[in-house]
Amino acid sequence: MKHTKMISRRSFLQAAASAAALSALALTGCSSSSGASSAAGGSSAASASGTVYKVGIVNYVDDASLNQIVASVEARLDEVGAERGVTFNYQDYYSNAQADQSNLNQIGADLVADDVDVIVAVATPTASTMLAAVEDTDIPVIYSAVTDPVGAGFDGLDNITGTSDALDTDSIMNLIVAVNPGITQIGLLYDLGQDSSTQAIADAKAFCDANGISYIEKNGTNTAEVQMAVEALVASGVKVVFTPTDNTIMTAELAIYETLIEAGIQHYTGADSFALNGAFMGYGVDYIQLGEATADMVVELLCDGTSISDMPYRTFDNGTATINTETCAALGLDLEKVKAAFEPYCTSVKEITTAEEFE
Repeated sequence: MKHTKMISRRSFLQAAASAAALSALALTGCSSSSGASSAAGGSSAASASGTVYKVGIVNYVDDASLNQIVASVEARLDEVGAERGVTFNYQDYYSNAQADQSNLNQIGADLVADDVDVIVAVATPTASTMLAAVEDTDIPVIYSAVTDPVGAGFDGLDNITGTSDALDTDSIMNLIVAVNPGITQIGLLYDLGQDSSTQAIADAKAFCDANGISYIEKNGTNTAEVQMAVEALVASGVKVVFTPTDNTIMTAELAIYETLIEAGIQHYTGADSFALNGAFMGYGVDYIQLGEATADMVVELLCDGTSISDMPYRTFDNGTATINTETCAALGLDLEKVKAAFEPYCTSVKEITTAEEFE
């Protein structure tokens, strides 16, 4: 798991000194698009003549999905760097805001002071803050796991693009009905402050309204509040709960899944990381693929000279349903029957067991 790291002024001064001392070296490999520097030695240099790009990576919070994206971005940048003979230095410019807005603000200011070549912003709140931070600079932002780029106001801007984990909510609702034919009530569990939940919850309500299903909404902005919201859903008697790609609920999943299981509640969610942390089912994009595609956009920007305006945001297939087999059994459901019910509505069905992080 990534450690929390705020960018320090010492890192900035070290990078600046290194760039100044070696500014006379010719750059090779990728063509520099925004002031990449060269270094002859130290942890940030690929070789004596290799181009070094300063890549700020900002994670919103520790959760399995977002950490998986960060790891995938880093692995892909390392792979491409080795192929092209350049270095994408993200080690000195990685931060995790731990879902704290003041942290995000400080991280953005530090990355601008460090004059990074690009900022990779993981999750919608991160992207919004980084976009504000780079105002009046030429530092581009490439986001990952922004569920609704249009709703967030990013689409069409000339200094931000990235990858979206947009959720096909109707597909999840169809999975719910397939396993629970005749269902009349569904619980909706989410954080009102998470932009990633807004459209998905609206879509879930529309599906329910169109199919004669009532719904009960419960919200929380932190783990303690989410636990209380879950207790309220248990008291209401619902047997199915839906949560979209909501980082607050994802962070709380390990603290709530046993309560849901004990109440016989099936938790259907918008990412496989929820299922990893105990939810009955997660449905959505492959976050490894999402991270790799995000890194590829960084490469296109820095190495190939592609402009942000020529890189529209990218979406991916939502067709993978991930079932937590332990939770499935604890709920008294037949795994093979569940898989058979899911298959008409998925491109693939995967199995997982409860753990804190992906291996």
